[in-house]
Amino acid sequence: METEFCENRVKCETWVKRVDFPDKIKKEKERTLYKCDICGKSLSASNKLAAHKRIPTGEKPFCCEICGKSFSQNDSLTTHRRIHTGEKPYQCDICVGRNPFLCDVCGKSFSQNVGLISHKHIHTEEKPYHYNICGTSFSKNDCSTAHKRIHTGEKTYHCDICGKSFTISSHLTSHKLIHTGERPYCCKICGESFSQNSVLT
Repeated sequence: METEFCENRVKCETWVKRVDFPDKIKKEKERTLYKCDICGKSLSASNKLAAHKRIPTGEKPFCCEICGKSFSQNDSLTTHRRIHTGEKPYQCDICVGRNPFLCDVCGKSFSQNVGLISHKHIHTEEKPYHYNICGTSFSKNDCSTAHKRIHTGEKTYHCDICGKSFTISSHLTSHKLIHTGERPYCCKICGESFSQNSVLT
């Protein structure tokens, strides 16, 4: 009985120490937090605090050397660069093998053969979708559909802020930068940022 009592007592003492332990960690974490002198928000790392302080200024010092788009955080730039390199470092264990149709040129995979056939037009520069009114050809059918709207005057994409309408979704995306003040495109020479990529060329 005494042995059991001793074991229980030791367990009890150990448990009491465990209750105190998280408080020690909490106090230690509080000492290592980096506090924003503007809003008072606490962050766990100095680089996170630096990125947080860029939010109100809109500063984006990390610039893509390929396309000129700029970012407020270096890890966002690293992720963005994968668009250009095609790098895909993360693979879903569930989806592996679900896209059996593989492009022999770039390695991109598709769940259906139709998607692969449409994709290959990019590499061959084949443009099988023709628009009879102006004679323009496209590699993808959805591009042809979007182009038709230019001739019909149909504007299906609307700005939810000012109500302005556009025929192409990417034009709406560029337009919204006017409202947000975002300038994602950075000049490699002078470092100045712009809302439109076309200004850089």
